[in-house]
Amino acid sequence: MFRNLRLSVFIYYILTVSALMGILYYFTAVAEVENTALLIFTLLGLAIFAGAIISKLSIDPLFEHVTNLQNLSTETLHELNLPISTIKTNIHMLKKSLESEKDFKRLARVESACEMLQQRYNELDYMIKLQSSNITYEEFELSELVKNRVEFLGRIYPHMEFELQLSPHVIKNDKIGLSKVIDNLIDNAVKYSRDIHKISIRLHDHSLYIEDHGCGMDEVELIKIFDKYYQSNKNMKGFGIGLSMVKRFCDANAITLNFKSKPNVGTTVILKFKED
Repeated sequence: MFRNLRLSVFIYYILTVSALMGILYYFTAVAEVENTALLIFTLLGLAIFAGAIISKLSIDPLFEHVTNLQNLSTETLHELNLPISTIKTNIHMLKKSLESEKDFKRLARVESACEMLQQRYNELDYMIKLQSSNITYEEFELSELVKNRVEFLGRIYPHMEFELQLSPHVIKNDKIGLSKVIDNLIDNAVKYSRDIHKISIRLHDHSLYIEDHGCGMDEVELIKIFDKYYQSNKNMKGFGIGLSMVKRFCDANAITLNFKSKPNVGTTVILKFKED
């Protein structure tokens, strides 16, 4: 579709340039118009008109394509809700009838996978709302949100120990977006922890600290960490887009983001929230 669009625009561009050159030749050689200002004004008007037509030919199909993608995403999201709810309901019913410890462990793995699917559903729903500027800001207890995210990630990384020191702190913010930020930061801390399977998370004085005891970074790496697709360790899984997303969110929501890191010692990420 886009190849045909580019070809059509290119052909129209060639025809437009040819037409303008023809008009210029007519006025100067045939009609022998000597009023330069009138000639320039006429050509400028024709150029603007031609540019508007080319822009419309270029943008309309693209706008239609994006609209179709958005509709497809919304419809797919709606269709995903039913199977997720069905799985959750049946897991709850199966728990009442199981007696074997092995079966309970298997069902727990299914439940964990379902929760991860629910998380992806929430993220897709959030991204759609973000594109339409339909984000909800609400008051919530930040310490509870951190506990919930740690509990969720703890099931994904059962080998990790999470040390929590959380003081009560109510904020008003984009709760879903902040959940994604916290997930990304904890996930990074786990990946770069090396053999020390411990993450320290503290919340006090309007600030959230997420500390790992892993490979750390030098000053050169700290400058690059917000670059899209940058990864300090090329062997790590992922696409290196997490921290660029984190920085965008923090900048948009008046959250100060700082990193303290030393090679072979570890990294501490600090989120400082504005005081009400």
